[in-house]
Amino acid sequence: MTSRELFDRAIEVVLEHEGDTYTDNPADRGGPTKFGIAQRWNPDLDVKSLTRAQAIEVYWERYWHGHRYEFLPEVIAIKVFDLAVNLGHKTAVTCLQRALHACGLRVAIDGIPGTETCGAAEQADQTALMAALRSEAAGEYRLRVAHSADQVVFQGGWLNRAYA
Repeated sequence: MTSRELFDRAIEVVLEHEGDTYTDNPADRGGPTKFGIAQRWNPDLDVKSLTRAQAIEVYWERYWHGHRYEFLPEVIAIKVFDLAVNLGHKTAVTCLQRALHACGLRVAIDGIPGTETCGAAEQADQTALMAALRSEAAGEYRLRVAHSADQVVFQGGWLNRAYA
């Protein structure tokens, strides 16, 4: 499977979680958002007028391409990418690396999906790794709320995403 083919599968999961509605929730640190693309992190875009096709290309160019997701097992790549959209790339990969530790595979916890991390993800029992990854993501979301009580409004949706 090519990187683009894997991305095409992953983006459908992301868009299902993000939806297509323009929102401007004052508690959202990304500011105005549509398709999960935040104005604050993409100041050169008019997110309010984004089409689905444009959003997909933004995700390909800015959020997928060059991040090495294609070197992970398919279901893990899709999950890590979905989490990266919301948590950030480095944090999502750190969750994966902690999940690998939970599965007994020692890798550096550095937020970089290098050869060691990708190889360990291939070796891991995929069911156990996915369970551990979901748990790590949920823990990360809970920490965010613990550190910033104003983010509690997002906790339910975040936990649904973690465990999806």
